[in-house]
Amino acid sequence: MTRQIRLALRAYGVGGPGQHSLWKDPRVPKNASIDIDWYIAQAKAAEHAKFDALFIVDSQFIDATYPPHYLNRLEPLTLLSAVAVHTRHIGLVGTLSSTYNSPFNVARRFASLDHISRGRAGWNVVTSFDSGTSRNYGLAEHLDYATRYGRALEHVTVVRGLWDSYEDDAFPADVERDLFVDPEKLHALDHEGEHFTVTGPLNISRSPQGQPVIFQAGVSEEGRNLAAHVAEGIYAPGGSLDATRDYYADIKRRTAAVGRDPDHVLIFLGAQPVVAGTDAEAHRLSREIFDADNDFPRKLAAFGRSFGAYDFSQHDLDGPFPDVAALAERSGRTRGAEVIRRAREEGLTLRETVLAFTEYQPSPFTGAPGTVADTVARWFAAGAFDGLNLGFRTHEDLNRFVADVVPLLRKRGLFRTEYEADTLRGNLGLPIPENRWTAARRARVPEGVR
Repeated sequence: MTRQIRLALRAYGVGGPGQHSLWKDPRVPKNASIDIDWYIAQAKAAEHAKFDALFIVDSQFIDATYPPHYLNRLEPLTLLSAVAVHTRHIGLVGTLSSTYNSPFNVARRFASLDHISRGRAGWNVVTSFDSGTSRNYGLAEHLDYATRYGRALEHVTVVRGLWDSYEDDAFPADVERDLFVDPEKLHALDHEGEHFTVTGPLNISRSPQGQPVIFQAGVSEEGRNLAAHVAEGIYAPGGSLDATRDYYADIKRRTAAVGRDPDHVLIFLGAQPVVAGTDAEAHRLSREIFDADNDFPRKLAAFGRSFGAYDFSQHDLDGPFPDVAALAERSGRTRGAEVIRRAREEGLTLRETVLAFTEYQPSPFTGAPGTVADTVARWFAAGAFDGLNLGFRTHEDLNRFVADVVPLLRKRGLFRTEYEADTLRGNLGLPIPENRWTAARRARVPEGVR
């Protein structure tokens, strides 16, 4: 079968990063970010178009300068559990931090969502970008990069072990034998590691897809290595065709190097298409959107996120870029290091630095429907992504993409006309992981005896 594009929808309600003015749009409900009916409508529209997944991002630290959606939004798994009972096929991917959650709790919550949705759950593993989150959990400071990512790797390992607590046939529920559960098919984990000690077992069985799908997003060296070891889906940053192609190739190489099948790691490129009747109209609209959302005070406030929500307004805008390297080390280190490097090498002032990193860059997927479809097809063929993680400003923008662009992708044989399965794994073409205890038992039995 021809390789096909995967599509996910990320929902930002009243406006995520770079969308500070979206809440003013009369087409956007002022309470969209906490209105479950709004999310259900988004999910149903995406499911009608045969999208693979609905993706809910999250963070747990804010101040008044953060995007409107961040200030007042629903907790991801609660939200997705509600969406699950109003949908049937679309995957449900929620973000939870491995830094500020215990493995047992994460395993139980996602296993519950997986059962509620009948095998459509996915976990987006993050280590928490905002360093201020630590103070909401009783810690004096955010963990350093090495500790966060070492903890994340062990966290996922423990969660997956807990998801294997019951073998698939552990519940015979045999009345005649008075046997509800087969005790030989229930297994304690007894994990003792550097960061966690977890006995188990988990008190919920495996779902139709075996385990929820693991997603991850990271551009740092540690983030890429974590992705190579555990991710089955990766949310990749946008950028130029060359940059995205390099990222794609690097992740696939790392995956193969640790003994995993690169085809079982799907890379979703972040994209915000702008579709209009003509290319010129789409680019005009794209520029208008940018200008409405990106006045300098907002840019300056948002710039502090990579440096632990630092307030840059206290500095002389026309003076040298301040020495804030230490603040980036425990927050957005990769972007922070690039900001500092460029500011120093080019001798930029604070104002010039902010402008250099927030200049207008239209989405490559901007134009008339045919232009957008052609660009998507070209990037896909060039090895830039396996799927797109799509963001739209309004429900109308989503509907236009579905009505005008998706049919063109289908004509090229690049996107499904019907779902292939009832589970997220099935629709992504990912294998069901065999229960480790079942696999071990099978390995002990001589082949001729099976």
